[in-house]
Amino acid sequence: MQGASATGVLSHLSRLEVQARSRKTEPQQRSRVTELKAAAEQLRMRREQLRAEVETHKNLQKLRTSMDKRREDEEGEEGMDEDSEDSELLRLMARHTQLNDLLYAHHIIGGYDAIKTRQGQGLCLSLPTAYDGVFLETYNLEIDVKPTPRIARHNIPPFIPLSDLVEQSDMKTDIRAFLDTLSQHLNALSGRKQQLKLVKELHKSVEVMESNALCSILVMMVTVPKEKTAILCTLDYTDHTRCLPTRVHFECNGKPLADSPDWDKTRSLLLETPVHKALSTMRRMGNIV
Repeated sequence: MQGASATGVLSHLSRLEVQARSRKTEPQQRSRVTELKAAAEQLRMRREQLRAEVETHKNLQKLRTSMDKRREDEEGEEGMDEDSEDSELLRLMARHTQLNDLLYAHHIIGGYDAIKTRQGQGLCLSLPTAYDGVFLETYNLEIDVKPTPRIARHNIPPFIPLSDLVEQSDMKTDIRAFLDTLSQHLNALSGRKQQLKLVKELHKSVEVMESNALCSILVMMVTVPKEKTAILCTLDYTDHTRCLPTRVHFECNGKPLADSPDWDKTRSLLLETPVHKALSTMRRMGNIV
């Protein structure tokens, strides 16, 4: 009986171990599935863009063929019915206008994934973000193309100065410049957020004291190993188109840290290297715990 009981306990412990392992791998699997779904969505949007381009090319070829045929018919059949001529000409003119609109839309968004909306009167553009080879968030804009480009709807974070970017880049005359600038802001934001996430995941001895939604400021508490002294490290990201800080400040016991060659090197490292990588280097050099 005791042998059977021991066997049952071992079997139960084995099942618990398998369950624990499966729970541990589930978040990673879900994260991977999410990335794959996002990548698949981007591929589908790219496919739709290519289909639109192919369709536009075919339509232009058809229009060119129709125009050539019409010229031949006009030369060979002078007695064609006048009403039929006018009807065919109006149809071709309408089709030509539609194709011109498609070509104009394709020209102004060059390089970005887009899908036609509202029978070609608008465009839905996707702006994917990535950092260090990892696909992150995707943002979307719906733009009214005619008579002048105008943002109809979007899911851009409210702390991104969208209205200012529209005015600065003059979206009405150069929408591509606007999209490039907006993409810079979004990719930099995603990069700073990803760095903060990696700091929390990889550096348990570093305490994040303060950050904000824009990730434009990061305050960390690090510990110097020799004196076991706590140092407050503040990173300011005043250039919101970049992932690197523009200012690094150190404090100890509420006072600015005295300048020294070692801390000057640390400041330069944080200014030139992503923060999670800089902290790894600082630990290897023995500057922090």
